[in-house]
Amino acid sequence: MTAQKVSHISEKVITARNKTITLCPVLASWMYFIYDLCMKIGKHMLILLTVNISFLACTFGMKNGLPPLKVVTFVDLNRYVGTWYEISRFPNRFQKGCVGTTATYTIRKDGKIDVLNQCRKETLDGEISSVKGTARVVDNKTNAKLKVSFFWPFSGHYWIIDLGENYDYAVVGHPDRKYLWILSRSPKMDEKIYNLILEKLKLKFYDTSKLIKTLQFEEDSSKI
Repeated sequence: MTAQKVSHISEKVITARNKTITLCPVLASWMYFIYDLCMKIGKHMLILLTVNISFLACTFGMKNGLPPLKVVTFVDLNRYVGTWYEISRFPNRFQKGCVGTTATYTIRKDGKIDVLNQCRKETLDGEISSVKGTARVVDNKTNAKLKVSFFWPFSGHYWIIDLGENYDYAVVGHPDRKYLWILSRSPKMDEKIYNLILEKLKLKFYDTSKLIKTLQFEEDSSKI
C-alpha cells in the first residue's frame, strides 16, 4: 500500500474515530485498542473497517444521528392528573392560533386517562376550542410513555421527559423530537425554572429556539 493511500485512510480513521468519541465513548475506548494494534501490524484496511463498524454500532437505532430520547424515571399518575397550563410549545398545525391553553387529565376506572384539551382562539376572549381524547400507558415500568388518541384508530406519543419534584411542572416530548410542550400547574412559570428547563432540553438535543410562549390568563383558567 502506498504512503498516499495510507494517509488517505488515516484521515478517514481520524474522522470516524472523532465521531465515535463524541457519540459513544465506551466504544471509542475499544476502538483505540484495535486501532493501535492494527497500526503495529500494518493492517490499514482493517483499521478502517474497525472504526466504521464501531461508529455504525454506536449510531444504530439513532434517529437523525441523535441518541434516543430519555423519559423520567417514574411518574405517579395519581399526582400527575389534574389541570396543566401550557407555558410554551413547538409550533404545530393542530394548535394554530391557540392561547390560554390547558390540558386536564382524569384517571378512569379501567386505568386509562381521559384527556380534555382546551384553548381560546387568537385572543383570551376568543372562541373556545376543545377536544377530548384518551391516553394509555405503554411503559408500565416508568408510566412516562403514553399513547394519546383523539380520533380512533390514530394515536400519538406522549413522553414525559422532565417533571418537577413536586409535580409543579412537566415537559412532554416525542421520540422524534418533533413535538414539545412545557406545562405548569399555574398559568405563569418562574423565569428561573423556565430557563433551567431550557438548559436541560438542550442536553436532550432539543432546539429550544423553536419554542413559542403561550399567552395565558393571569389567574386560573376557570374563565375558559
